[in-house]
Formats: sequence, C-alpha cells, structure tokens
Amino acid sequence: MANEKKLDCVILGLLSHEDLTGYDIKKRIDTALKYFWRASFGSIYPTLKELVADGLAEKIDTAENDRNKITYRITEQGRQHLKNWLELSVKKDELRYETLLKLFFADVANPKTSIRHVENFEARIRADFPYLLSAVKNLEVADSSDKAHIYYLLTARFGVKIYSAYLEWCEEAKQTLAGIW
Repeated sequence: MANEKKLDCVILGLLSHEDLTGYDIKKRIDTALKYFWRASFGSIYPTLKELVADGLAEKIDTAENDRNKITYRITEQGRQHLKNWLELSVKKDELRYETLLKLFFADVANPKTSIRHVENFEARIRADFPYLLSAVKNLEVADSSDKAHIYYLLTARFGVKIYSAYLEWCEEAKQTLAGIW
C-alpha cells in the first residue's frame, strides 16, 4: 500500500481522537506526526472526500466567527476500518534522507559541501529536538488513564532516541570528513 493510501488511516486515527477540519488535520500532521509522517493539503482534502464517499467519515458544518467551516467526524464504519488496519502487519517502514543520499555519492563532490550538508541536517535536528523533549516531558505527567497518551509517549520517546543518535552521528561524520582533507 502506498503512503498516500495510508493517509486514510492517518486521518481516521486523528479523527478517532477528535472532530477536525482539513486545516486542523494538516496542523496535527505537521506537528505531532511530522517526525514519522507527512502529507500535503493536496492529498488531505481528496482523501477526506473519499472517506466521506466511502462512509468512513462524515462532514459536520460548523460556524466560527461568522465563517462556515467543514469539520469531519469518524463514523463507526471508519472506526472499524481503522481497527482492521491496525491489526494488519506492518508492510514497510521507510526512511529517506537526501542528506545521506548526497553523502553516499559525495566522493565526486567537494568535501566542504558534504560537511555543509551534515551541518544543515544537524541544524534541523537541533531545531526540532526541543519539541520532542518537551512532548516526552508533558506526556510523562499526563493523565495516565487516557490510553492514547501511552502510545503518544512511546512514539515521542522513539523520536528522542533517534534524534539523539542523529546528533551523535553528525558529530562523528563532521570529525571523519574533517580528517579526509
């Protein structure tokens, strides 16, 4: 199943927690899920349309500040679809890093360029790392009776461990690259 086809389950998962607009869904993906999943407005709205057509979600017209907006709610059929998908085996965990791709072929480039790519990667990780640390801290003291927090905490802890390893690797890579020229 392609990533885009899993977007239906990403959206249903978010809607299983609360009713959301398409804009809210994009915000949730760009904050809480951005460490392991991404989606564009160009894919979110068509997926929402399909979910409604398939009876997995429904539209709720709401008004806010004299503006009509469309909020989406998961249906019971949608909850069952999400539960069925969660029971399936994971088919593919995929990581793609342009930084690593460029580093892999860097023997034909200027070594300073490789160091710059590693430093840029490191800067992005350092910029995002405080959010993950804060998420773990907040989730560790959150209401433990809400089972969802346990799963949020597990994914945030995974992110902290991965980002710590990234930063360690960046230091090692910079030292190694500095030593070859």
